[in-house]
Parts: sequence; C-alpha cells; structure tokens
Amino acid sequence: MQTPGTGLWTLDHWDTDGSKSFCSNGSRAALCLPGAPEGSLIEALSNGEQILLRRVGEEVGIRMPEGAGFGLHDVPMPIKAPAGFGWIGNPQLVVRVPSVASVDLAAFAPPLRHHAALPGGTNVSVVEVLAPGEARIRSWERGVEGETLCCGTGCAVAAAWLAHTEGTSAWRLHTAGGEVVTVTLELDARGAWRELWLTGPVRDLGIVHPEPSQLLRLRG
Repeated sequence: MQTPGTGLWTLDHWDTDGSKSFCSNGSRAALCLPGAPEGSLIEALSNGEQILLRRVGEEVGIRMPEGAGFGLHDVPMPIKAPAGFGWIGNPQLVVRVPSVASVDLAAFAPPLRHHAALPGGTNVSVVEVLAPGEARIRSWERGVEGETLCCGTGCAVAAAWLAHTEGTSAWRLHTAGGEVVTVTLELDARGAWRELWLTGPVRDLGIVHPEPSQLLRLRG
C-alpha cells in the first residue's frame, strides 16, 4: 500500500516469532508480488525505513537505509575472532572465520545472539574471505532463531565491515542457499555508509493463501 501524504510504497515484515523488523530480502522479494509498483526504480518504506528498490533483469537491488545511526559501530561484546557490528534497521554482528563450513552455527551463534550487552539481541553472521572482493557467508537470524539461506541485511553489514577492513568497496557474497549477492557501497572513516546497494536474484515461487484468522490478526 502507499503511505498517505508520501506516495511511497509501504511494506511491513513479520518474523516467524511474530516480531516486526526491517527485512531487506523481504523488501526485494515484494517486487514479485501482484500489484507491486511498475518501473525500474521504486521508492518505498519498509518497516519505517526509507529504501530504494530497482529491477535489474531477473535481479532486484535494494539501497539500504542510511543517515544518522546507520553504519558500523564498536563491537559491544568481547570476541576472540575478528568481528564487526553494524546497525542497518536491525543489529548485525559479523565474525570472520577461516571456514564458514566448519562452524557449528547452532552452537556458535545463540550465545552471541542473546548476549547481555545487547538487550534486544542481534543477528549473527560468519564470513570467510575467499579473495579480494569475494567471500562466503552464513547467517543466524533473530526472530527466526535459526540459520537462513540468505540474510540480506547480514550480507550488507558484512560487506561494509569487509570494505572497512580490506579496503574493497564491492563484494560478491556466496550465501548458504548457493546463490550469490553483490554489495557495493561508499564508506566514510567513521563507518557510516552511503549508496549501500545489495543486489541478487528474486524468483516467484508461488502463492500462499493465509487462513482467515491470520489475516484478522494482521489487520488488527
């Protein structure tokens, strides 16, 4: 729908635990929905965050929220491995490891996801750098409370942190789902980003018809 007075396409995302938070991949996938706006560049509000969406062939890109508060911040808890932390409409912790495949994410991530330093918790991603501008990533998402095939906001913050540590501002990230997303950005010395774009494939997998009771809860 459109927000009155703004003309912006408005999206709301719910996690599987019933909580609401900004979701970049959900926003990208929404362009496959019937009734989605036409055109190559769409201004939108996603869970209150102002974004841009753009169609690029069979892929959809999203320009992440930016401005005051968005960007890299100090890691709020002690971690032995190299790590970064960022706010992108939700909190993201990124930990660099020698091999993402060797990490038992179900054991590694929850203590960080629920760490006392972050009362609201955080998403947790592990990254493995393969070459300049290329890395593998796996993500454990709060709200889902498990590993997902691709966390878009996790990929974006991971790429921003790698841009900060490696000096490369364009990254190809190989996700747990086997697909590749690309991230480009401008990052200043304080860790604030501009024009942070995440782009990846989007496919229409079918139509789901919620039960009437679920629709009533959404409308209420």
